[in-house]
This record gives sequence, structure tokens and C-alpha cells, in this order.
Amino acid sequence: MGCNACFKSKENVCVQKDDMTLIYEKMAVADMLVIASPVYFYGLSAQLKAVIDRFHNPIRDTFPVKKMALLLVGAATLPELFDSILAQYRLCLNFFNLEDAGHVLVRGAKDKGDVCNTDALDEAFRLGQGV
Repeated sequence: MGCNACFKSKENVCVQKDDMTLIYEKMAVADMLVIASPVYFYGLSAQLKAVIDRFHNPIRDTFPVKKMALLLVGAATLPELFDSILAQYRLCLNFFNLEDAGHVLVRGAKDKGDVCNTDALDEAFRLGQGV
């Protein structure tokens, strides 16, 4: 909605009554955020983008999150498949002053199970161990 009512409300509470409240509660105790999405037409899923947009809320500054990682899976094999998302990811890191914990990018995963034919699962495991 972009109503900005949260900037004026007591304790910056969002006036929308939906499941985003649950996400805010989880973010209040998280030290790291992992963004994971399928890639639809060179962008994040609409659902994930909606969540990111809802962090335009002053309570975001109260979250203890220090790091963020990115996991993407796309069917196409184009070298530039993830470029626009990586640009947006870097902007979010800068805006929220977060450390980049790394990313795993999987191309050519069109069908269920295709990701198993890549090194992506091992990469994601190693990324998780390094955090």
C-alpha cells in the first residue's frame, strides 16, 4: 500500500493486519537473513519482493540482522540471468548496512530435481557452515 502509517503509529506498528507480523517477529531475533527465490523473468518471485517492500518500515532499524545471503534458482542458462537481482541485492546490503554472507546461483534448473545435478547443494551447505 505504501501508506507510511507505520511512521506515524505508536511503536511504528504496521496498520495492515496480515502474516507480515510473523515475519517481523522472526526478524526481531534473527542475526542473519537468507533470501531464497526462484527466478521468474529475471526477477525475484513476486511474493518475496512484496516481503522486501514491506521492510519500508521504521521497525527495520530495530532488527539485529547483521548478514544476508542469497540463493537463486533459474531455468535459463544465460550468463546475465541473475544480474538484475544481484544489483538489487547489493543495494539492499548497502541500504540495510548488512554484510554479504555469500550467494549460490543455479542456472539451468528447469525441472524438479535438476538442482541435484549441480554443485549448488554443496555450495549452500558450505555457505551455511561459514556463517
